[in-house]
Amino acid sequence: MTKQNRPMPFKCTLLGMALAGMVLPQAVAQGAAVAGSAPELREVTVRAAGSGESALSPSVPAERRRLTRIPGGTALALPQQEARLTTLGDALAYQPGVVVQEMFGGIDAPRLGVRGSGIQSHPVKRGLTLLQDGLPINEADGSYISGLLDVRHAAQISIRRGANARSLASESLGGEMDFQSFTGLDGRGRARLEAASFARRAALAAFGGKGNNIDAHVSLGAERHHGFRHHSDGQRKSMQANVGYRGTGGLENRTWLAWTDFDYRIPGPLPPGRVYGDPSQVLGDADTPRDRLLSVYQRNPHRNASQWRIANRLAWGSERLHHELGVWWQRTRAEEQNLTTATRWHGRTAGLQWQTSGQVGKALHWRLAAAWTGGSTERDFRAISPRTGAALQRFGSFELDAQTAHVSAGADAELAPDWTLTGDLRFSRTRRSVKNRTGQSGMERSWRYATPKIGVIWQATPRLRAFANVSRSHEAPTFYDLVTTSVAANNPARAATALVPLNMQRATTLEAGAQGSFGAEGTGADAMASGVHWQLTLYRSAMRGELIRTVDATGLQTGTCNYAGGTRHQGLEAGINGRLRLAASAFDWRAAWTWSDFRFRGGPYAGKRIAGVPRHFVQAELLYRAGGWRAGPTLRWQPLDEYVDHANTPGYVQRRYALLGLRGEYRRGPWSIQLQADNLTNRRYASAMVVTDRANPNINLFPGSGRSFSISASYNF
Repeated sequence: MTKQNRPMPFKCTLLGMALAGMVLPQAVAQGAAVAGSAPELREVTVRAAGSGESALSPSVPAERRRLTRIPGGTALALPQQEARLTTLGDALAYQPGVVVQEMFGGIDAPRLGVRGSGIQSHPVKRGLTLLQDGLPINEADGSYISGLLDVRHAAQISIRRGANARSLASESLGGEMDFQSFTGLDGRGRARLEAASFARRAALAAFGGKGNNIDAHVSLGAERHHGFRHHSDGQRKSMQANVGYRGTGGLENRTWLAWTDFDYRIPGPLPPGRVYGDPSQVLGDADTPRDRLLSVYQRNPHRNASQWRIANRLAWGSERLHHELGVWWQRTRAEEQNLTTATRWHGRTAGLQWQTSGQVGKALHWRLAAAWTGGSTERDFRAISPRTGAALQRFGSFELDAQTAHVSAGADAELAPDWTLTGDLRFSRTRRSVKNRTGQSGMERSWRYATPKIGVIWQATPRLRAFANVSRSHEAPTFYDLVTTSVAANNPARAATALVPLNMQRATTLEAGAQGSFGAEGTGADAMASGVHWQLTLYRSAMRGELIRTVDATGLQTGTCNYAGGTRHQGLEAGINGRLRLAASAFDWRAAWTWSDFRFRGGPYAGKRIAGVPRHFVQAELLYRAGGWRAGPTLRWQPLDEYVDHANTPGYVQRRYALLGLRGEYRRGPWSIQLQADNLTNRRYASAMVVTDRANPNINLFPGSGRSFSISASYNF
C-alpha cells in the first residue's frame, strides 16, 4: 500500500432481570462511593503529588467526580487497559449504552451508536458529538469520521449519553464522547507495541515532561493491517501534541496539535450464504451475475482521509467565578469511493466557545455560555468505471456551508442536603447552505429552536445515587443527507445528484436511573478496585421527523427522509464490575448490557421495529488475578435474530451469535504485557447489516472477523 495508491492504504431477558434483581437490593441494603460511571478496575492517569488538579485536563478521579454531578447516564472508559486498540470498538467495549458495529474488520470506521442516534449513517456518521479535550471534532454540519480518532492517544474517554452532554455543541439524541489526551502532567513517556492476526502491526511512542509552570507531551502512532477479508488492508499514521501553562489565580492554558492520515480498502457486504459460508470473500470471488457486475476488485472501493487540527483552551478564576475560552480549527480532506461513485471533499471547520460559571453561597452553582461553529466544504462527485475503478465524468460539484450558534444558561441548586436540582436552557440557530457549482439551483435551510432540560439528583447514601431528567434534543441533517447521488451500476453515464429539503429531527426524552457501589474498601482508586460498582439507566424518547436513510438493491445509500409517522426509542443501559478478593488472589469482572427497543409509532411501518440496532447486546469478562497476572474468558453476545428491514420481513435477519474469547495480562513495574484471543470457536457471524426499507433478495450483511489473536507490550518511563 503506497501513498500513490492509497486504497492499497437494539421485554427484559432473564439475564437483565437477574442483574437488576441481584444488584439493586444489595446496594440499598448495604448503603451502596458513588461511581460516576461503571468504573474500571484500575486507573491510568496519575497526577504527581503537589501538582494540583488541572481544569483543562482532569485526572481520572476528577472526571469521575464531575460525572456524579450529571443527572443521567454516564461512563468513563480507560482505553489503555485494553489489550488491543485498533478501532473504537476496542476502546469502548464493556461500556453500557454504547453499540459499536464493526464493518470491515480492519482499520475502518465502525458504526457508533448511542440510543439509536445515527446508527444507520455510514460511512460518515452523525448522531453523536465527539470531543477532543473538551472541544468538538465534528465537522460544522455535525458529521464525523470515526476513523480519524486514534484511541491509542487517549488517556480516558468520558461518555455522557443523551441530554447528559455538557458541551454546547451536543444537541443530538446520542450525547457526546470526550477523548481526553495525555499531558506532561501524567508522566514522562510510554511506548506500546502491538501485533495481531491478519498481519496487524502497530507502534506508539509518547514523550512528556513538566517544569514549574509548563508541561508538554507528544505522541506518535503508526499501524498497518492486512485484514481478515480480501480487499481490506489499511494503514494509519497519527500525531498528537500539547503544551500547557499553569500560572497563579487559577490561570491555565493548553494548546493541542493533531494530525491523522489513514486509508483502507473496503471489502463491502455479502449475501447471507457467503457470510455464513466463507466470510473472507468479497463480491468478485464467485462467478455469478452479481459478482461480475459489482466486483470489488474491479471497482476498487476505498477510503482515504487526513486531518490537521489545532485547538486552544484558556481558563482563569476560582470556583466562585470561573471563566473559560476555547477555540479550534481543523482541515479535513477525504476521498470516498463505493461501488459506483467517487466522492472527493475538502472541508474547513472553526469554532469558538466561552463559558462562565460561579457559585452563590454553598447551595447555588450557575453557568452561562455561548458558542459558534462554522465551516465550508467543497465536494465533487464522479462516476467510476465498472472495469477499472477509475474516476469518470464529474456529475456534481457543490460548495457547502454550515453555521451554528448557541447561547445557554443553567444552574444547580441544592434543595436539601441530599437533593440537587439541575436545569439548562439553550437557544440555537443552525443554517445549511448548498450551492451548486454547475449553475443549477442550490438550497438554504435554517432553524431556530430552544433546547431545555431539567434533572434531579438524590444522594441517598454516601454510596448510592439516583437521578432523573427530562430533556429535548435536536439534530439537523448533515450534507450527506441533504445532497444525494444516484448512479446506475451497469451504466455510469446515468448519474445524477439531488437536493433533499429535510427538516430537523426532534425528540423529548425521559430518563431515570441509579448508580453506586457496595463492599468497596478505602477511598479513591483503592475503592474503585474492590467491591462491586454498578449503574442502571432507563430512557424513553418520543421522536418527530427521525432521519431515516434508504438504500438500493446493491446496498448503496439512495437518500434520507424525515419519517412522518413518529418514532419511539426506549431502552435500558446497565453496567456492573468489581473485584472478589480471595486469600492470596482475586477475581476481577465486568459486564455491560444494552437493551434497545426502537419502533415506528405511525406511518407505513407502524408498530414495526427500526432495523439496524440489536435489541440486546452483552459484553462480559471474568479474570482470575494472582500476583501480577490476570487471565480469564470474555463474551460478546447478541442473543436474538435481528430484522434487516424496517418492514420486519420474516426470514430476512441478521442471526444471533455469541463470541467466546480469552484475555491475559501480566504487569511488573513499568512493564505490561497483554494477550487477547477473540472468537475462539471461529464462529461465522454478521457484525452489522445494510438496513433496507423492505427486504429484497439481495440482502446484505457485513461478515464478522474469524478467530484472531493479539499481543501488546507497553513500558512507562
